[in-house]
Amino acid sequence: KMTKTIIKLTVRDVRFPTSLEQHGSDAMHTDPDYSVAYVVIETDQGMQGYGLTFTVGRGTEIVVCAVEALSALVVGKSLEEIVSDFRGFYRLLTSDGQMRWIGPEKGVIQLATAAVLNAVWDLWARSEGKDPRKLISCIDFRYITDALTEEEALVDQMLKEGYPAYTTSCAWLGYSDQLLKQLCTDALNDGWTKFKVKVGADLKDDIRRCSLIRQMIGAHNTLMIDANQRWDVGEAITWVTRLAEYKPLWIEEPTSPDDILGHAAISKCHNRVMFKQFLQASALQFVQIDSCRLGSVNENLAVLLMAHKFKVPVCPHAGGVGLCELVQHLILFDYISVSASLDNRMCEFVDHLHQHFRSPVVIQNAHYMPPKDPGYSCEMLESSVQTHQYPQGQVWKKLQ
Repeated sequence: KMTKTIIKLTVRDVRFPTSLEQHGSDAMHTDPDYSVAYVVIETDQGMQGYGLTFTVGRGTEIVVCAVEALSALVVGKSLEEIVSDFRGFYRLLTSDGQMRWIGPEKGVIQLATAAVLNAVWDLWARSEGKDPRKLISCIDFRYITDALTEEEALVDQMLKEGYPAYTTSCAWLGYSDQLLKQLCTDALNDGWTKFKVKVGADLKDDIRRCSLIRQMIGAHNTLMIDANQRWDVGEAITWVTRLAEYKPLWIEEPTSPDDILGHAAISKCHNRVMFKQFLQASALQFVQIDSCRLGSVNENLAVLLMAHKFKVPVCPHAGGVGLCELVQHLILFDYISVSASLDNRMCEFVDHLHQHFRSPVVIQNAHYMPPKDPGYSCEMLESSVQTHQYPQGQVWKKLQ
C-alpha cells in the first residue's frame, strides 16, 4: 500500500452574515456572524481531507493565522505515520515548544488545532472508506464490556431510529415573541419535544420568554436554558431560582467556564483536563462536548470515556456552522461503543446553514440519522466557500 504524504494545507476565512436576522444571538454574543476557518489538506495522490473550526465573525482571521502556523507541523508527514501514533501527533500540535506559549490547549491555538485534526480524521476516514457502519466494525475497546452482539443491536437501532436531538433554533435572544411562537409551533408540528432557550441578559425578559415557551410546549416536553457564561456565581443562583418554576432540565454555562468550583451546574470547558476536574468535583450533571472547542476527535474520545467512568450523561453542543455535521459521529460512537444508554441524553440541533455542506445532517422525527458517506461530514460546497469567503466573496462585497 503506497504511503499518502500530505503535500498541502490551505485554510480560508468563511463567514455567513447571520447577524442580519439575529440567528445565533445570546446574552454574550449579541450579533454573531457564524463563520469557520475552513481547512483542506491534500496528499500527493490527490486525496483531500476537510476540517473546520467554528467562530462567530471577527477574529476568524486570527484562527486562520494560527492554522497557517501549525501547518508546518503537518505538511510533509504521511497519513500512515500520523495515524500509527495519533497520540504523538496530537501532542506535536498541542505541545510545540514555542507555540504552546499562546495556548496551551485553549483559545485560538486550540481552535486551530481542532480544525487541522478534524481534517486529518476526515482524510483518514476517506482513505479507509470508513462510514459509520464500517467504523463500528473495527472498534475494539477491550475495556468496554459490551458483547459484540449487543453492539450490533445498538448499531441497528441507530440506523433505524437515529439519536435523539433537541432544538435551539426557536429561541435565540434577538428573536421577537411573534417569531418565537411561530418557530415553536412549526417545531412541535415537526415532532420536536426538547427545546433550549437563550437567557441571561434581562431577568424580566427571560421570565416572559420562558413562560411563553413553557406555555407553547406544554408541561410534558423538555425545556433547557443557556446563559452563555453571562453571570457571576451569585447572579446565577438568583436568576435560576426565579426561572425554576418553568422546570428547566439544565442551566447551561451559568458562569465563567474556568470557574470549576463556582459551577453548580453544567459548563462547556475547553480541554480534557478541565473536564476531569469538573467531573471529580461533581460540578456538572451533564457534560457537553464540542467538536471544535476540544482538540478534535482525540480529546473528545478522552472526555467521553471519563464521562462514562463518572456516570455523567454526554449531551453534545452543536449548531454553528458544521458542528452538527461533526458531532453526530461522536454521539453515535458514544452510544454504540461507550455508554450504550440514551437516558437523559440528547444532542443539540440548530437548523442553520446545512445547505452549504456536501453531506448535511439528516434529521428524522427529531433524531439524528447516521451519516452514510465516508469521512467526517464537514466538506463544504466550493461555491458556498467562494461566495462567503471574507472579505472578498460576493456576499460580503454586497454588504460593504
